[in-house]
Amino acid sequence: MIDLTKSENKIRFLNHNNTHKTLRNGEKKIKKALITGVTGQDGAYLSRLLLSKGYKVYGTFRRVSTPNFWRLQTLGVYDKINLIPADLLDMGSLLEALTVSDPDEVYNLAAASFVSSAFEQPVGNAEITGLAVTKFLESIRHLNPNLKFYQASSSEMFGNSKVRIQNEKTPFRPASPYAISKLYAHWITDIYREAYGIFAATGILFNHESPLRGLEFVSRKITNAVAEISLGLKKELVLGNLHAKRDWGYAPEYMEAVYLMLRQDKPNDFVISTGEAHSVLEFVKLTFEIAGLNWKKYVKTDKRFYRPLEVDYLCGDYKKAKKALGWTPKVTFEKLVKIMLDEDIRRWKMFLDGKSFPWDAPLYPSESKIITRNMK
Repeated sequence: MIDLTKSENKIRFLNHNNTHKTLRNGEKKIKKALITGVTGQDGAYLSRLLLSKGYKVYGTFRRVSTPNFWRLQTLGVYDKINLIPADLLDMGSLLEALTVSDPDEVYNLAAASFVSSAFEQPVGNAEITGLAVTKFLESIRHLNPNLKFYQASSSEMFGNSKVRIQNEKTPFRPASPYAISKLYAHWITDIYREAYGIFAATGILFNHESPLRGLEFVSRKITNAVAEISLGLKKELVLGNLHAKRDWGYAPEYMEAVYLMLRQDKPNDFVISTGEAHSVLEFVKLTFEIAGLNWKKYVKTDKRFYRPLEVDYLCGDYKKAKKALGWTPKVTFEKLVKIMLDEDIRRWKMFLDGKSFPWDAPLYPSESKIITRNMK
């Protein structure tokens, strides 16, 4: 592992409340954050937010044959982030990431986040989404228990709840391997908070979407397909359960709430949502309506896109976040859909004009800041 310098060791356990910390010699140390899952939707938006606040941002990514940096490049932050190869299943690489970055704050956003795939790979999902969080917390406990930790929890933990509007006190009823893995991670985070005094906060985020959402998620699947259909590039949209209802919000706003959670005097659990539920069918109708098309001419359903165990309704109560964090959602459901559709249409027009597509971005751009292990 890379050895820390004496000066870095001296400042490791200083107060973590302010964005910049003043050292004994009067100089200010820039606050540092480590984000797992930095290449995902939330990781990209959170990176941009933290950079705008003067942070030095480190992000972990998993080594694969085809890197996935297009979101960071789209937001113009790729060259500003220090990238560290890491694998959530490898505790050694987690220790390495913590040692190299020496962060004031850790945001654990990494997970096998596509719910349907969790039914296909339940064991792997449990290890990546659930057990890995214990490895992370153990690493933090030994290396620096004074840093602040954020765990990305999920509304999927509520599953088929008997409570119509879910809040922090609503009993959990997970209905997928992904949900039960998230619940394990959620509860183990609470345990380390209580047992070891670690500043460990959790955000129970309801569905949050954006133009950076993956195409496997139903929101982007809809807006991307409608964009293609409107430009004559596609003829139909095939979906699963049209009647499932979700509380859909705007991802950049939700990352603001996540940032605020680590600004509190004490760690806590917070539901982040809009308080409104809309069905997949409503999402479909509105998207086609904005595009000036009749959805009935293009939409089909197929049972293969249904989950083995469906979750029919999720809707959150964000009153606690409003009171404690001063946070409220601003982007409406209608505006969210339009933002996503407009961007997908713009992208496909770029494609038709022969220009670079966002996810066709260079695999390893020349401005890469990838920190590899020092073998000396």
